[in-house]
Amino acid sequence: MKIVSACLAGVECRFDCQSKERQFIIDLVKEGKAIPVCPEQMGGLTTPRDPSEIQGDKVLSNKGKDVTAQFNKGAQEALKMALLTGADEAYLKSKSPMCGCDEIYDGSFSGAITNGDGIFTKLLKEHGIKVNSVD
Repeated sequence: MKIVSACLAGVECRFDCQSKERQFIIDLVKEGKAIPVCPEQMGGLTTPRDPSEIQGDKVLSNKGKDVTAQFNKGAQEALKMALLTGADEAYLKSKSPMCGCDEIYDGSFSGAITNGDGIFTKLLKEHGIKVNSVD
């Protein structure tokens, strides 16, 4: 089983009420091979919401609101889904402060990228789940 970012499956759950659907992700879900999750919504954040980026050990919105607790809660809840379903692999949205793998936005809200993982990605890796980044 795989865990996938719900926005990649066509769910309009991103901060800007958009999706980033990818057909191969939709196919995995339709075939029953993947479970879509949106950890940000699972942590209690609304859609739409202000964009957020990791700054040090916090996650802050572009208006300076600390949303670290919601990100941590959502990542934990999404991890439960991964573990409950026996997921061994994930396909997550690139550069996201929650789902980014190996590269995330640098916290300046300028579009600049830095090396690092999103909150959910870190948890998955800590639990031995392979994470793939999808643009």
